[in-house]
Amino acid sequence: MGETKKTDVVVVGAGPVGLVAGLALKEKGISSVVIEAEPYGRPRAGSRAIYLHNATLKLLEETSRGLGFTLARNGIIWPVKRTLYKGKQVYVRNYGVTDNKDPHHLPHFTSLHQHEIEKYLYEACVHAGVEFVWGEPVQTMDISKSGVRLVTANGNVWEAEYVIGCDGARSVVREQAGLRFEGPRTADTFIVVDVKEDPDNPLPLERTFHYQHPAMGGRNVMFVPFKDGWRIDLQLLSSDKPEDYMSVENVKKWLPKVMDPKYADSITWVSSYRFHQVVVNAFTDEHHRVLLAGEAAHLFAPFGARGLNSGVPDAVIAVRGIEKALSAPSEEERKAAIAASAKERRIAALWNRDGSSTALHHLQGDSREMNMKREIAASLVSVVPSMGRWLDEGPYGPKFGPPELTTKY
Repeated sequence: MGETKKTDVVVVGAGPVGLVAGLALKEKGISSVVIEAEPYGRPRAGSRAIYLHNATLKLLEETSRGLGFTLARNGIIWPVKRTLYKGKQVYVRNYGVTDNKDPHHLPHFTSLHQHEIEKYLYEACVHAGVEFVWGEPVQTMDISKSGVRLVTANGNVWEAEYVIGCDGARSVVREQAGLRFEGPRTADTFIVVDVKEDPDNPLPLERTFHYQHPAMGGRNVMFVPFKDGWRIDLQLLSSDKPEDYMSVENVKKWLPKVMDPKYADSITWVSSYRFHQVVVNAFTDEHHRVLLAGEAAHLFAPFGARGLNSGVPDAVIAVRGIEKALSAPSEEERKAAIAASAKERRIAALWNRDGSSTALHHLQGDSREMNMKREIAASLVSVVPSMGRWLDEGPYGPKFGPPELTTKY
């Protein structure tokens, strides 16, 4: 039989969203612990987030002074974005000199790999004194009107007022709370490749998108730089077999067709995805004791960088709701505080899902109408330059913010 411990809040999951939740709780003086199923220092494989929006940097800076600037300083800003259609340039924008080292103003974004993002988040957590428990998978949760009793696979018991589930796409917290994902899965398959940059002879810092790349049989290809590396997204055709493109051996065959052949020897990760476009049916349980954040609450296609950039405000606003609930003078007001946080983040999640769905529709090649729109837009660029901007912005979906939010995030 394990130990029984009590705390105000248990955060489940020590990925970036869980780290933000733990940090926000500590900064507000709320007793809490972050429980992670995997051991400390576990490998984090996969093509993860590489981009933080300005709003996310600001929110992190508000949560832990200096954190937003640290992330900005240690990432990169690509000053040029370029879009080509069947090999012909249809749009380019050069922002000129960009500065990610300004000590007074956060940049409009920073680009660095999630491994690095997590490192700086964890350092901030350690500095703040966030408590971690590593290598203890959550097994069961008993959720009642008065709180949550959480049991780990090691037999330890945690009794808490609230739980924030940040335990990813296969969330045990979501399952135990009786909540479920709703939404489709994409039909198209994407191959995502990360490569290391050559520090002695790096490529220019440009985000480049190819509609129907001539060297790839009309498949879409995107290049995005991040600190010390590049991400290459290849969109397969419906008739393609993913296994013909995703093994390291096969990537080494097609990658030299689209970038300098030397990068074929610098591959760090290859993944294939058919993206889920799902949002949980509710961000809190019937007793308003559990809140979900990040991939425990939603999964989006990556276009527009909506995943981690929505997970961070999920965590912060969950903590704000819990702070109000802990001081609420009545049960009605306690539940209302949690419900408001849950509602706000579900509105944002649905908006982000719609935005990424719009981007996917723009990219997918099985729509005669969209194919015709892209073809016409590309042909009119020389006389109607705004058509080039439409092609450039298409892969990201709408940029305006979700409605009915109490904050800008």
